[in-house]
Amino acid sequence: MNDLAGQTALVTGGTAGIGLESARLLARHGAEVIITGRSRERGAAAVAELGGAVRFVAADLADLDSVGSLVRQCGDAVDIVVNNAAGFPGALTVEQDVASFTSTFDTNVRGAYFLVAGLVPGMLRRVRGSIVNVTSMVAHKGVPGASTYSASKAALESLTRTWAAEFGPHGVRVNSVAPGPTATEGVVAQWGDVNDELGQALPLRRTARAAEIAEAVLFLASPRASFITGSTLHADGGGAAA
Repeated sequence: MNDLAGQTALVTGGTAGIGLESARLLARHGAEVIITGRSRERGAAAVAELGGAVRFVAADLADLDSVGSLVRQCGDAVDIVVNNAAGFPGALTVEQDVASFTSTFDTNVRGAYFLVAGLVPGMLRRVRGSIVNVTSMVAHKGVPGASTYSASKAALESLTRTWAAEFGPHGVRVNSVAPGPTATEGVVAQWGDVNDELGQALPLRRTARAAEIAEAVLFLASPRASFITGSTLHADGGGAAA
């Protein structure tokens, strides 16, 4: 349970859902964990719940100044990055407003991009590191109303492959976890019954628990995935097969 001892992990959007459960597992396996989020109140509550070597840094991934501040506060000591923070608006293309579209791409793509650009130099110097991008089943599967979200996650999966090619020669692995519909507070609030309907349409006939997706994140972050890079792990209840 200490296979990540001596490593520092950063989990964006780590105060709830998949991010919180990923932080819990990473800490349980010995990593020092930094979680981010926009709410200091939720951050304090998450740290109190997780305990141990976990700290919170307030950050808004849609704001480049905030991303830069996060990079500076982390320094060059981060060994694992879990890009989990995301906006997930639901709207048909003809009803999508520009502000929501822009905010989603700023968080899901631009924020993750410049966070990695700021933190990966330390990994390259140490010749080790793991980046795990949390994407989505809808990055490769058409779902009405998910156009903005799915496009942003498809972009992040493309970055996964590019970064794997760029960073691999220096010992840094980059992979994606593509969850299917997951029963988190944020997703349920945004998508409501549609989330359950998507789950019922999967071969496993249900939505995922956040802790189940976190297990996939942990695997890709850990030495157990030491020869895996540039891949997407479909933790989607069979959605990729249906």
